[in-house]
Amino acid sequence: MAYVIAFAGKGGTGKTTIAALTIRYLIEKKHKAILAVDADSNSCLNEALGVNVHATIGSLREESLATVRSGAARPGGMSMEQLFDYQVQQSVIEAKGFDLMVMGRPEGPGCYCAANNIIRKYTDKLSEKYPYVIIDNEAGMEHLSRRTTHKVDLLLIISDPTQKGIQTAKRINGLVDELALDIGRRELIVNRVSDENFDKLKNVTFGLPLENVFNVPEDDNIFHLDLEGKAVFELPSDSIAVKTVYGILDSCRIP
Repeated sequence: MAYVIAFAGKGGTGKTTIAALTIRYLIEKKHKAILAVDADSNSCLNEALGVNVHATIGSLREESLATVRSGAARPGGMSMEQLFDYQVQQSVIEAKGFDLMVMGRPEGPGCYCAANNIIRKYTDKLSEKYPYVIIDNEAGMEHLSRRTTHKVDLLLIISDPTQKGIQTAKRINGLVDELALDIGRRELIVNRVSDENFDKLKNVTFGLPLENVFNVPEDDNIFHLDLEGKAVFELPSDSIAVKTVYGILDSCRIP
């Protein structure tokens, strides 16, 4: 069974960048197959990883519904479930060192819950083939309340150095307990904050029953990377963000 790492946090905290850096870390350190899951309807993990998306779970669901409504013939006499299963597996993007599955933005009312359920089903199904699964969840707590994130070995809650970010992290942590989600270990990472300012924030983060609270300093390399639309693989290895995130992951003792 795969070792699952999931990311949660308020929007704009740099969650996706840290998720992408985690994938880079696993590629460089573990040398095993990785399934990356972009469970955010506002998909951008592929950009951080430098790959193009040719299909999403949301778009495939819409196409399947359109096929049912039109009464069009299905190839090989497949059932709708068989056809959708085939399409989902074909939508997985193969890249160097990892594969990527993307939820995307569905159309129409009620589709987000359906797409979340599909993501959960196929993450479970495909995870049997991968030693590692990385799940970049949507901002906020919806993925937890919908139980998209339900069996996780390591949950990294990402915050920025603001009261809103820390309060969101606390609510996420509380919701994990409330829903009795199967999560082995939880850590908080405060992103884009210097060591000095991080020390000032520690009194705000007290009360979070997490094993550790980490910080990742501001990194100009990340700013230029995002500005130029480049992948995290192009960050220099001595970048402060790379070194710090790698150090945090080392401390998590990922098998």
